Amino acid sequence: MLTNKFINLAASAALAVIFAAAKTGAQQVPPALQPPANDQLVLQVHAKGDQIYSCKVDGPQPGWTLKAPDAQLFDKDGKAFGKHFAGPSWEASDRSRVVGKAAANVPSADADSIPWLLVKVVSHDGEGVLAKITSIQRINTKGGKAPTSGCDAAHAGQEVRVPYSADYLFFAPK
Repeated sequence: MLTNKFINLAASAALAVIFAAAKTGAQQVPPALQPPANDQLVLQVHAKGDQIYSCKVDGPQPGWTLKAPDAQLFDKDGKAFGKHFAGPSWEASDRSRVVGKAAANVPSADADSIPWLLVKVVSHDGEGVLAKITSIQRINTKGGKAPTSGCDAAHAGQEVRVPYSADYLFFAPK
């Protein structure tokens, strides 16, 4: 009898988690963004800042092109962790740094937000917390999309900053 109560309690708790996720609009990380099977999650930070776009009129269709991110990174307790900037690069407060290259992307569930990414690390600097990182996921994005208008010959070279936030998950070999 105790076993049945435990099973019912566990089932109720599982349903509560599922419904809570559905209410908050939680989106599962798609298979295309999964890190290599031999990697494990070692760190998660929250980014808050801007995506910087530049108006390019080189081709037949003028448009906003991503120049760089400019964001502050915070740990799970809301304490400053480091920064995210051009490269794309991530630097921890301990001065360790990684530079990455996008390997895959999936549209955000929020149509007004930049896509989710899987980033492969292409270089390391320093011996700190980021020294062994091999891949990074960008998920839970809010905002940051390039403007859809305002880039024309009269605005060539102009920059615009679009606020965004995201979660970055850092993976290293097991």
